[in-house]
Amino acid sequence: MSLLKELNGSYRKIFDSRSPEEMEELSEIKRFMECVIGDPEFRDELIENAPDFENITHKHGIAVDPQKMLPLFESGHLKYQGTEEEEARWPLSVKWGRYMKEMLGYRDELQLHGSTEISNPSFHGWRGRQIARSDSELGASGKAITHPIVAYELCDGCSVGCWFCGISADKFRGAWPYTPQNAELWRGMLNVMVETFGDAAQTGFCYWATDPMDNPDYDKFIRDHWEVVGFLPQTTTAVPLKDIALTRRVLALFDEHRCVTNRFSILTTKILRRVHQTFTAKELMGVELVPQMKGGIAAKANAGRAMLRKEKLRQRGKSDKISVLTADHSTIACVSGFLVNMLHKNVKMVSPTRASAQWPLGYRIYDEGKFETADDFRTLLGNMIRRNCMDTLRPHDIASFRGDLTYTTKQEGFELAAVSARYTISNNTYAKQLGSHLASGEKTVGEVYAALIEDGADVFLLTETLRSLYSHGLLDDDPASTQIKSSISE
Repeated sequence: MSLLKELNGSYRKIFDSRSPEEMEELSEIKRFMECVIGDPEFRDELIENAPDFENITHKHGIAVDPQKMLPLFESGHLKYQGTEEEEARWPLSVKWGRYMKEMLGYRDELQLHGSTEISNPSFHGWRGRQIARSDSELGASGKAITHPIVAYELCDGCSVGCWFCGISADKFRGAWPYTPQNAELWRGMLNVMVETFGDAAQTGFCYWATDPMDNPDYDKFIRDHWEVVGFLPQTTTAVPLKDIALTRRVLALFDEHRCVTNRFSILTTKILRRVHQTFTAKELMGVELVPQMKGGIAAKANAGRAMLRKEKLRQRGKSDKISVLTADHSTIACVSGFLVNMLHKNVKMVSPTRASAQWPLGYRIYDEGKFETADDFRTLLGNMIRRNCMDTLRPHDIASFRGDLTYTTKQEGFELAAVSARYTISNNTYAKQLGSHLASGEKTVGEVYAALIEDGADVFLLTETLRSLYSHGLLDDDPASTQIKSSISE
């Protein structure tokens, strides 16, 4: 069985393994939780009418008894999640927990599905290093990133203009129409992705600093993606009500192929209520409603326009809190691979990073280029991989630790501390000296070898230690720095 069939099958199984009655029940639980998370008035009603919760759900047309799932939302019962008591007393809480566990498991499968170990080993190594780096650099939020290898923009800019946009999308200036000529280029490029990356091309999706619903032909493009690549891309939109017919066509494609959960970003409580009025709970079972409204329980990423807003608030001497809950959430970027804009016909090689003055949009840009044809696109990808995806360190590379790591010397070596991980190198005669050289960031790999071998270091152990530091993403490859660079030209 192919990896694609296994992946599609595992997602579809989440739905097909349950009876229609259980899926109906889960859809009502999901709607209830959407109201709890995104509607402050609903939460107030629950508090004021406790413990007569069912009266409130009946009023709002939600067919579920909250008393059967108290550990999901009632603060005094959260401690029972995952316990035997929850199993015995709150069956709906248990059902929802099992469903969400399977969904999170599928998210982890998606990251694995981006593997190109066989189809493109050099790119596989680069992406693996980016995953390792972001896991430790970004903390808990890094674990939620699946690192798809490509995103396609089918518009120029975005019509929505969210104040918290983590990638500061420009104003909408037009969509790429599905003409015969464009369709030929589109399908040709999708074939290039399959030729170059195999099944990993299926991780692609068709938005970035854009909203899919700004392109009236969006469903045609993702249908082509299914036909050529074999996977229906995820859809994330902040305007699901802009073109309801288009939204319904996208939802119909989900019902047909069931590859991955879609997402609606909900900007206001009013929009949440309109979405609930427009689509039944069952229709939205394959859609995650992401609460982005004021008063919603969701942290905003400290990147892009949100980061600029926080800075303006601080300058005015005001609280820089931009959401009800705060968290170490510093990027909404997810791609470790290629960002493709079809209108401008340009490609950027990118990977998530903590938003900063250097990378305010929360992603690094390793390379950039333009194309006109599918053949150009193939050549451009090949050159980017050749320039940036070195399998090993080379003698002329400047070797240095990542700038976000805290370096501490130990008696027999050194320790590196990141936001969510610690790494210790010790138990050999040269570890302390190696750490000192890498911390200085002044020597090339060749110079580090020469100095340590002169001091008696075993060349094979030294090579293995440097290889491990490199593969774990602990050495600096930030394209904004002067560290690991390629000397290969076009």
